This record gives sequence, C-alpha cells and structure tokens, in this order.
Amino acid sequence: MEARDKQVLRSLRLELGAEVLVEGLVLQYLYQEGILTENHIQEINAQTTGLRKTMLLLDILPSRGPKAFDTFLDSLQEFPWVREKLKKAREEAMTDLPAVANVRLPRELSLPTLL
Repeated sequence: MEARDKQVLRSLRLELGAEVLVEGLVLQYLYQEGILTENHIQEINAQTTGLRKTMLLLDILPSRGPKAFDTFLDSLQEFPWVREKLKKAREEAMTDLPAVANVRLPRELSLPTLL
C-alpha cells in the first residue's frame, strides 16, 4: 500500500472505527480478492466488539500489498458515504504531497556515492 493511502487510513482511523466496517460483506470481499487470509478473518472475528474488529482490519490492511486500498474501497459497497470520504481524503493527500519521483538527492547523498 502506498504511503499516501496508509496516511489516509491513519488520519480517518477513529471515524472508520465508529462505522463498524466489518459487518456485512466487507471481510468476505477482501478475502475473496486475496487481500485477507483465512487467518486474518478468524483473528478479526475473534475480537469482542465491532470497534476492535474494525481497528484490527485497519491494522492489517497497510501490509497487504499495493492493491489493498483500492480493494478496500471496492469492498465498501454497503458504506458508500465511507467510500466517498476515503476517496476525497486520498485526492486531497495527492495534492498535498509532493511527487516523490521528482525529488532529486544532492550528489553526495546519491547511491553510488554512498557505496
């Protein structure tokens, strides 16, 4: 998952937790798409409250690969207001963060010099 998307999840963590996103089809869709494993599903479902389940999901998602954020957005069919909030936060993050690809290091910090 891109740093920008991780930041979006982190910045909206409490709001997302309040939505109890683990009810319905979200987990099953993420499992179907290979974002979550069967172990993840069991671990999440073992939590005692919806808030804890959602928080654990938010802890797991950033480590689940480059397609995790977009697949998570796709899984939110039952929560269109949440999906829109995440998309908006992502767009704002895109305009706020400089493009890393355009950043040039000073010569003394370039990889060949450091080796």
